[in-house]
Amino acid sequence: MLYVERDEAGNIVSLHNKPETGADEQKTVMDEEVIKFLEKNIDTDPRIQLLSLSDTGIIRILEDLIDLLIRKNIILFTELPEQAQAKISDRKMLREGIGPDHLMVDDIL
Repeated sequence: MLYVERDEAGNIVSLHNKPETGADEQKTVMDEEVIKFLEKNIDTDPRIQLLSLSDTGIIRILEDLIDLLIRKNIILFTELPEQAQAKISDRKMLREGIGPDHLMVDDIL
């Protein structure tokens, strides 16, 4: 989900990955109004920008999915390549420092 910030006329003036002051209205990355905003304000293909904006959420979902599969003993953490283990461990430590207010797969399932 994206959160839009609007001006007094109701036009989108910025997009955010999380709710912020003045930006609490949710829109999907495929919303026509979001796409039009990006077409007017971004020099690159708006689809590239939309992919970039959705990457963070997808990464979090994948991390949580991997954790769920490990907890259910469907995969073993040690079965993953060493580089993947290191990256997952690093991100897990960073996310634990942030707090539990972020999207978790357990909340969806």
